[in-house]
Amino acid sequence: MTQWLERQAAVRDRRGLVRRPVPRAADDRFVDLASNDYLGLSADPRLAEAAAAAASLWGTGATSSRLVAGTTQLHLELEEELARLTGMQTALAFSSGYLANVGVITALGGPGTLIVADEHCHASMIDGFRLSRSRTESFTHNGLDEVDRLLADRTEPRALIAVESVYSVLGDEAPLGELLALAERHDAVLLVDEAHSLGVTGTGEFQGRGSVSGTPLAGHPNVIVTATLSKALGSQGGAVLGSPLLREHLLNRARSFIFDTGLAPGSAAAALAGVRIIRDEPWRAGAVGRNASALTAGLADVLGVQGVTVERTAGAVQSIAMPSAESALLATQAAAAAGVRIGCFRPPSVPDGISRLRLTARATLTPEDLEHSCAVLRTILEDLT
Repeated sequence: MTQWLERQAAVRDRRGLVRRPVPRAADDRFVDLASNDYLGLSADPRLAEAAAAAASLWGTGATSSRLVAGTTQLHLELEEELARLTGMQTALAFSSGYLANVGVITALGGPGTLIVADEHCHASMIDGFRLSRSRTESFTHNGLDEVDRLLADRTEPRALIAVESVYSVLGDEAPLGELLALAERHDAVLLVDEAHSLGVTGTGEFQGRGSVSGTPLAGHPNVIVTATLSKALGSQGGAVLGSPLLREHLLNRARSFIFDTGLAPGSAAAALAGVRIIRDEPWRAGAVGRNASALTAGLADVLGVQGVTVERTAGAVQSIAMPSAESALLATQAAAAAGVRIGCFRPPSVPDGISRLRLTARATLTPEDLEHSCAVLRTILEDLT
């Protein structure tokens, strides 16, 4: 085993795919274009105060599985307000968004369920597919005709379509309305992962409530939503939202819920505070969109440079394709040296195998932050290409 591990390390090093955590200081001064803290709520004192009060009242941990002694009133309030925010009937909180996806997919899967999945689905969904023992067929990204064909040809009595409303790497949207029509036509369930849209997308009075809220998908019997509490909500945890019958099924069949310690009370309270801020301060989602547009506009002069593309997307994520994994890593390091933190996505983290810089707009970025970041990135991209 040791020799195999050594060979694996050498391969990663040769291909420029080595990853190591870099700790950030409490008084971090970087311009943050890398994290998923889209609304800036992880540093909001209202969330910190809610978490501290909950830890003081309920303790620092849930103490057990939710089905034993790990459920508090906070968990139930969080679930009720999440459901109300998104327009779904019920919610069930998990200890992470990863576990929420694995839990719902495995609980609904099995030999009698066909899973039809977009090829860009997140790793948490892919692991759920593998563990579910379901036949799983992937379709070309946003390929509606393939979805139609796969569902029409199925032999299984049940079917699940798995997509993300806003994809985590490219930042583009799924055609949710068309996918719902296919789900209805073929008596399938549409599973929508809202990890990168809750708190960010939505229009009119539903601004910030995600891509499902305020649409025909909200509360639809053929729709299930999963979400994370660790991105726009600034806390930790995940949730599955759907019908009361689904929630009851998950309570009894979702192994990543039944056999996991419940979400810590402090995290539940912080997430609950985040839900209320999204509800009461929709301007934050608008600020994310404006800052994302400003990033795209500020990098417009690198459009057309060989090997580099920049496109405005629906949410906070902006993706820049790079010529190689090595060039992506060099760009990330150069940006950090100039005080700008950006994401570096290399295989196997990228669904299309193309290494990318990933920029995430945040509501709390200032005009000065944006101007400095765009100047730094323009210089880096021009030098590398």
